[in-house]
Amino acid sequence: MMRKEIKLALVYRDMWQSAGKYVPTVDQLCSVAQPIIDMGCFHRVETNGGGFEQVNLLFGENPNIAVRKWTQAFNDAGIQTQMLERGLNGIRMSPVPLDVRRLMFKVKKLQGTDISRTFDGLNNPQNLEPSFKFAKEGGMIAQGALSLTYSPVHTVDYYINLADQYIERGAEEICIKDMAGIGRPVSVGKIVKGIRERHPDIIIQYHGHSTPGFSVASSLEAARNGADYIDVGMEPLSWGTGHADLLTVHEMLRDAGFQVADINMDAYMEVRRLSQAFMDDFLGAYINPTNRRMNSLLIGPGLPGGMMGSLMADLEKNVASLNKWLTKRGQATTTEDELLLKLFNEVKHIWPMLGYPPLVTPFSQYVKNAALMNVIQMTKGKERWSMLDENTWGMILGKSGQLPGELAPEILKMAADQKREFFTGNPQDLYPDQLDHYRGLMKEHGWETGQDDEELLEYAMHPQQYKAFKSGEAKIKFKADLASRKNKPTEQTSAVVPLAPTTSNTAPNALDLEVNGQKYHVKISYPGQDNTAVNTVVESTNPVAASPTMDANSKFILAPLEGKFYLTKETSEKGIKVGDSIQKGQTVAYVEAMKVINAITADESGTVAEILVNHGDEIEEDDQLIRIV
Repeated sequence: MMRKEIKLALVYRDMWQSAGKYVPTVDQLCSVAQPIIDMGCFHRVETNGGGFEQVNLLFGENPNIAVRKWTQAFNDAGIQTQMLERGLNGIRMSPVPLDVRRLMFKVKKLQGTDISRTFDGLNNPQNLEPSFKFAKEGGMIAQGALSLTYSPVHTVDYYINLADQYIERGAEEICIKDMAGIGRPVSVGKIVKGIRERHPDIIIQYHGHSTPGFSVASSLEAARNGADYIDVGMEPLSWGTGHADLLTVHEMLRDAGFQVADINMDAYMEVRRLSQAFMDDFLGAYINPTNRRMNSLLIGPGLPGGMMGSLMADLEKNVASLNKWLTKRGQATTTEDELLLKLFNEVKHIWPMLGYPPLVTPFSQYVKNAALMNVIQMTKGKERWSMLDENTWGMILGKSGQLPGELAPEILKMAADQKREFFTGNPQDLYPDQLDHYRGLMKEHGWETGQDDEELLEYAMHPQQYKAFKSGEAKIKFKADLASRKNKPTEQTSAVVPLAPTTSNTAPNALDLEVNGQKYHVKISYPGQDNTAVNTVVESTNPVAASPTMDANSKFILAPLEGKFYLTKETSEKGIKVGDSIQKGQTVAYVEAMKVINAITADESGTVAEILVNHGDEIEEDDQLIRIV
């Protein structure tokens, strides 16, 4: 009897996403492509999608060039390339208009991507149906991903029935997306078996993060029960919040009697060497050591591996900001260890109250951010839920689809008290087409829409990041931030999470940078003994907000937390201006922090006398933002 063949997929993009903030540059990606091919054991490679293009923009690189060049070698070798996309949210954190979603699939196929792995944070088939349709229209394979989690409502039968709905709505393959690695192995096997019995010919792919330690056993159970592909990572970025290692999974499957392709170990060592070299170059500066370790404490909160990279980066800033607040008031400071454990406990507490949304992008961020703000606000003596971001409210109110569980009575009461209305329609209807709007803006800027309208897609998908990329601002900030990180000491003092480092005596205080012919002088300050946050000041030709003019009647709207200040959420909105009358409780601006938008509200009524910061500026907690009289 011929042994069943199990094929392996390398999740090279997700390896970096789950470890830290950035992905390799296009030159680095192109250099590692051929060695990956030479390994001879991969039938698929995950090349792009998710946060890939956004982080390209953040360090000043054109993601369209990166995707085209990176996928080319695999296309030529006959290895399928796959991307991750978020259904209603496309490849960003917030909902995307339908015409932008359609263009994305057309562009990504023309750029060299073969398979679209589509998931919805709420496992909402309605949100995914357009993605399946557009993927097939564009010539891609439409793979529907079941976002796996573990709760009283997320049962084996729930997932088997969900696969039926995905296939009925157009999915050509099914992925078991175990994003936090908390799927219990036997249950994973039962889900795969149930889908296989109902759909004998459907391709099933298992994707499991190794964070709490289940994924090796889950990979074996998936294979035994009918999976065709297993996703793997490899050194130096396997394990931890990443994925089970290729060598381990390969040997396990072979020992279990499956047919798996041989590995060219010379090529393996070259991929390993190059990946480590990329980390040594700059990527390691954005990888928190905690993410390189497995942690069974995450079985409880169930936070996904793909989010842990950004979580640890955010936590460093949150601790610094909170300690600054505590120090001002003569209170004892906290550590990242203490805050992290409080966060885990708070996630476990509020997740059922929020209706058990699967903890996957973006809802893992929403639940985590709500929990973190609760912990911070309660540390400051305020009540739980005293600051809840607008993205989380959108989830609660049904603007992304129906939650799988029931909302807690206190959440319903909060919504009623704030006169917030629940939405029961098709979430896509809330986001009208916008391609013509962005096409017009590009014409105003004198920007080309690009080959196959790929630049138009990028602008419409990531408007703020694209503008920062085009202006050179993104590269300036990245270089300044990298310079500060490279001059931090590498010694860690915490067993669980590294504590805030002290300043290196050799760290630069300023940099002279040139971007697109424009020269900038960038001043850099570093975290000090008092845990103050990194603050990068860019001196350029951009206008700077005026210093406040004090008078006896002046009152100030202060920043509720650190982040990036915006007067509006969308380019089509109009922000407040000097002379406007505002009412107590009115939303006057926004702060983007931890990938979500938080409303800034007026504490008192009055007239806007001055706006003290610019749209897009970085702000610190308690900064004066708006003067009212």
